[in-house]
Amino acid sequence: MPRGRGGHVRFWWLSGGVSAGVGVVEDSRTGGLSLCLWGKYCARHGLIYSVLFHMVDTAAVAGELWDRLLTGAQRAAIAGGLGMSEAQARRVVMFVAGLHDLGKVSRFQACEPVAWARVSDALRADTGRWKLMRHERASSHALVGILAEMGYELSDDASPAVRMAQIAGGHHGRFPQLDVHSAAGTRRVQVDLGGRLWQEIRFRYAAQVRNLTGAEVAPTQVSVTAAVLMTGLVMVADRLASQRRVWAPRADMPAYGAAEHFAWACWKAREVVEESRLARIELPALPFCAAHPGLRTPNPLQASILDRLPQLAGARGVGILLVTDGTGAGKTVTALEAARILNDACGTRGLCFLLPTTATADAAYDTLCGYLRAHRPTPAVLTLVHNHSWLNAAYTDEMLAPGDVPACTGDDPHPDDEDEDEDDGCRPAGNGGKGGTWRRILPDGWVRGWDRALLAQFTVATVDQALMAALPVRDSALRMLSLSGKCVIVDEAHALTAFSRRILTRLLHWLGSLRVPVVVLSATLPGQEARELVYSYLAGAGHRRRDLMARADEFTVPYPGWLFADAATAQAALIPADARTQHDAAQQRTITLRLRPAHYRRLDDPARRARTGERLARIASEVAPVARLGGCAVIVCATVADAQDTYRYLQRFLERPAGPQELLLVHARFPGHYLERALAQVRTRLGPTGPRPERLVVVTTSLLELSLNIDADLVVSDLTSLARLIQRAGRLWRFEQTWQNERPCGIAPRPPWIRARGPRLTVVHPVDHDRTTLLPDTWATTEHPYLQHATAHLLTLPGHHQITLPGHAQHLVELIHQSGRPATWSDRLAALHAQHLAAERAEEHTSSAHLVPPHDRVASLSDLHRQKLTAAQAATRPHDRPGRVLACYRHRDRPPTLDAAGQLPLPQGPHLRPAAIRTVLQHCVPVPSAWVAAATQEHHGPEAWQQHPLLADLVLLPHDPVRPQAARLGRHQLYIDDELGLIHTETA
Repeated sequence: MPRGRGGHVRFWWLSGGVSAGVGVVEDSRTGGLSLCLWGKYCARHGLIYSVLFHMVDTAAVAGELWDRLLTGAQRAAIAGGLGMSEAQARRVVMFVAGLHDLGKVSRFQACEPVAWARVSDALRADTGRWKLMRHERASSHALVGILAEMGYELSDDASPAVRMAQIAGGHHGRFPQLDVHSAAGTRRVQVDLGGRLWQEIRFRYAAQVRNLTGAEVAPTQVSVTAAVLMTGLVMVADRLASQRRVWAPRADMPAYGAAEHFAWACWKAREVVEESRLARIELPALPFCAAHPGLRTPNPLQASILDRLPQLAGARGVGILLVTDGTGAGKTVTALEAARILNDACGTRGLCFLLPTTATADAAYDTLCGYLRAHRPTPAVLTLVHNHSWLNAAYTDEMLAPGDVPACTGDDPHPDDEDEDEDDGCRPAGNGGKGGTWRRILPDGWVRGWDRALLAQFTVATVDQALMAALPVRDSALRMLSLSGKCVIVDEAHALTAFSRRILTRLLHWLGSLRVPVVVLSATLPGQEARELVYSYLAGAGHRRRDLMARADEFTVPYPGWLFADAATAQAALIPADARTQHDAAQQRTITLRLRPAHYRRLDDPARRARTGERLARIASEVAPVARLGGCAVIVCATVADAQDTYRYLQRFLERPAGPQELLLVHARFPGHYLERALAQVRTRLGPTGPRPERLVVVTTSLLELSLNIDADLVVSDLTSLARLIQRAGRLWRFEQTWQNERPCGIAPRPPWIRARGPRLTVVHPVDHDRTTLLPDTWATTEHPYLQHATAHLLTLPGHHQITLPGHAQHLVELIHQSGRPATWSDRLAALHAQHLAAERAEEHTSSAHLVPPHDRVASLSDLHRQKLTAAQAATRPHDRPGRVLACYRHRDRPPTLDAAGQLPLPQGPHLRPAAIRTVLQHCVPVPSAWVAAATQEHHGPEAWQQHPLLADLVLLPHDPVRPQAARLGRHQLYIDDELGLIHTETA
C-alpha cells in the first residue's frame, strides 16, 4: 500500500478512476472525520450514535474479548490460521470487528428520517443510483475492494480479502456469498453503495479503524477454522458494544475525534466484558474428595485416568477420551476429572456438558452446581441451555427480566441492540436460602441470553444445542466459538439415534480441527459406533479416515475402560489391564433377568380387573409385595398411555391402598411445573442420601432411564431393546456397595424379602396365543421392532437369565447390533435385522443432507450457509419438532385461567412480564405435532402472544372447570388431567 509522508495513506480504486489522499492521523483528531453518519438510533430518547464510533467500540471490545474470553488454545488456532503471531492476530481481529458495520455507510442511512436529516448535504446529494441492501451484505461487498487496496490478497474464494470481507459480513449469523466479478466487484459497488463521496468516506473509516487497531500487517492466509472463530468473536463484540447503556451516554455527535474516542472505548471495553461475566477464570486445585463431596477416593477407573491422562495429554496434547462403564459407576465424576486434566494440558478453560434430554440435563445441572460450589469462592458462572431451561428453578424471574426496549437499527430483522437488565451484580440471588453461594454460579447480565448462554465458561445443555453448530443455521459460528474454548463432554452417547449420531460425527470433525478436547461417555455404545466417533474427531485433526479404519483394533475401547487418542499423532492409549480388572471386580453385581409373557390389553374402563396373564395383572403381581412388605419399585412403561393405565390399575387394585406418597406417576406429558417437581422428588427420595421412603412405586416411561442417579429395590419394565434394559438394570441396587461401607442418615435398609431375592429386573413380554412376540401397534414409535424382537429372543436363550454388570453389558449389546446375520436368528428376525440396518442408513442419509461441509472441503465461507435453515427448520432428531398445548379454563363469570380453581389468570395484554411468561411455559405440555395439526382459530392464544417467540406456537385446549371434557382437534381429543397428565384419544 503506497505511503506518503507524516503517516498519510494514499489509495486508488481498482477501477473507476476514483482517488483521494487522506491522512489517518489528521482524521483521528477532533473534526478530522465527519461523524454525521449514524450507526445506532433510539427513537424513544432521540439518540443518534456515530457509525464510526460504534465500529471503534466493537474493535475495542474485540480486543478485550481476545484477552479475557478466548483461551490460549483459541488464540493459537486463530493466529495459526492467519499465519501470524498472536499479537498481530489480535490486531487483525480487532480490525475486522471494527469493519463489521461499514456497510451502514450506504442507503441504510436513509432508513430513519430523523437520523437521515443529520447527514451532511454533500453526502445526501451524492447518492447516485444506490440501492438498499442489508447492511451486513453491504459491508462484505464494500470491503473486498477496500481490503485489496490495503494489501490483502484478492484472487479466489479462499483469498484473505474475500474471507475477511465474509467475516465482517457474517456478524449477523450467516456468511454471505461474494462474487468478486459481479455483485461485489468494484464497479458494481460504486453504483450500488453511493457516489464518490460515499466511497471515499467508507475507505477513510476503514483506514481509521486500521490505524487505531494497529493492524498494519495483512495476513497471507485465513483458514476456515480461524475465520469461524473470528466471526463468532466479532458477533460477541458487536452485541456487547450494541447495548444501549454502552453507547447512549456518548451519543448525539460528541465533540471529540476517533483517537480520543478509541482511548475511551478501550477503557470502557474492560468494564463491558467484566459485566458480561464472559471472562475466563481458573478454578483452584482441590483434592479429589474436596472437589466431589461424598466421595472418599477415586474408583480404579478414575484413578487410572488421574494417573495416566496428565502424562498422555502433557506429552501429546489435545485429543478425544472415550469412557465406557456401567450405569452408576461414576462416569460423571470421571468426566469432570478428565476435563480438568485436559484443560490444564491443552490451554482450554471450562466445560460444556451435553446430555440427551432436558430431564438428564437438569440432573447434571444439579451435579455441576455442587462441583462449582466446592470451588468457592471462585466466581464461576454455570448456565443451563435447553428449550425448557426457563422451567428450571435456578432461573428466577428476576434473572430472566428482558430489560429495556431495544433501540432501532433500521432494516435489521435481528436487532443489533440487545439491551439487558441494568443489573449492577449486587442483587440477591432470589433462590431461597442459597444466598450468595448460588449467586456465584447463576447466569447474570448479558450471558443469560438464550442465544449466547453457551458462551459461559461452564455450561450444561442438551446435545441438540451443540449439534446446531454443525448445521447451516444462523449463529452457528457463535456456537462453534462457544464450544471451542472448553472441554466438551458428550454424556449418554448411546442414547442418540443414527440421525443424531451422524450430526455428532460432523461436529466432532470440526472440534478435532479446532483442537478441542472431547470426552465421550457411554454405558451401552456398540464398538463400531464408538470407533466412528473417534475416527471423525481424528479425521478433523488431519488424519486420513482410511488409515484410521485400517487400525480398527487399536481404537476398540475395552469395557469397562477408557481410550485416549490424541489429535497430533492419532495414537491410542488404553486403560491399564490391572486397573480395568480391579474396576470390573469392584463394580461387579449380578442381576436376575426374568422374561414374563403377558397379553397386551389397554385398561379402557378404570373399573375393569385384568385377567390372569394380562400385562396389567402381571405388573400388579410383581409389585404387590412392595405394597405389603415395603420397598421401592420402578415400573417403566413403553408409552405414556401405558403408564397412565398402569398407574390407574395399581391405584385401584393393589392390596394395600396406595396414597400419593407411595404411588407416583412421572412421564413427559405433564405440565412443566409438575414434571420438574416430580423428577426432583424422585431424585431426592431414591437418591444416594435419602431420605428413603419405606415404600414407593414409581410408574414412569423411558424418562427415568438416563443419567438419573437413583436406586430401586425392584424394576419392572415393558419389553424394550437390550441396551435400554441394561440402563434400567443400572438403577437396581445402584448404591448397594456405597451403603455397605457407610449408610447415610435417612437411608432405610432394604426389606428382608428384597434382600433374600437379590436385584431383579422383570421384563413384561407381549405375546400372542402361541407365546411368540406380538408388539402392540402403539409401540411402533418407541424404537425399531427389531431391537425388541431380538432382545426377547436373546433373553429366551440359555445362559441369559442372569447378567453380570458391567462385564456382560458390552458383549450383549454387540450381539444385538452386529452387522451380519447372527447364527441363531430366524428368517423373520433376520428380515427385521435387515430392515433395521436399512432404516439406520436412511436416517444417516437424511441427516447428512443438511450438514455443513467438513472444514477441509470449504472453499467460500458461504458454503457453511449454502442452505439457509432456520433454527425451527433444522432437525437434530429424526422426528418432527413437537407441538405444545396449554389448558385454558373458561369460566362464565371471569376471564379464562390456567387452572381449574381460577387462581391463575391467562396472561394477556401488550406487555407480558417475565413472571407471566414463565407461568405460561410451566403449564405447557409437549405433544407430537400431528396431534395439533388441526388446530383452529379457537385454539390460538391471545393476540399479544403471537408476537412472542416462546408463546406464538402454543395451542390452547379449552377446558370446562365444572364438566371435564376433552378438546377436539380433528380426530385427536386431548385433555389435561391433574393426576394423570395429558390424556390422548383418537377417533378413526
